[in-house]
Amino acid sequence: QVQLVESGGGLVQAGGSLRLSCAASGSTYAMGWFRQVPGKEREFVASTRYNGGSSWTTYYADSVKGRFTVSRDNAKNAMNLQMNNLKSEGTAIYYCTSYKGRPILSTMWSGGDYWGPGTQVTVYS
Repeated sequence: QVQLVESGGGLVQAGGSLRLSCAASGSTYAMGWFRQVPGKEREFVASTRYNGGSSWTTYYADSVKGRFTVSRDNAKNAMNLQMNNLKSEGTAIYYCTSYKGRPILSTMWSGGDYWGPGTQVTVYS
């Protein structure tokens, strides 16, 4: 069982930036970020997957490419999400997720096996 805790959410003006962090209780091969607006399904934002050595592959939803950057701090079992040029549609609860073992890439888009409690991000105009 991996426990996850997100931090860094808050209130930001459109066009601004926020940095989210996710602390994991143990090392994980793959982690990701999802977000959810009340009444809507949780959606994929970004993820990372370990390739071996010091190599990681990152993946992004089209809606955040070029604005969001996901990174791992392996020494701290942590994952960060730098969000720049935030838009009002970025308002959501952001969740960190991790995957058991080595997930097949195609299965990562629906979420992992463990989830954090979420952190609220509110973007105002």
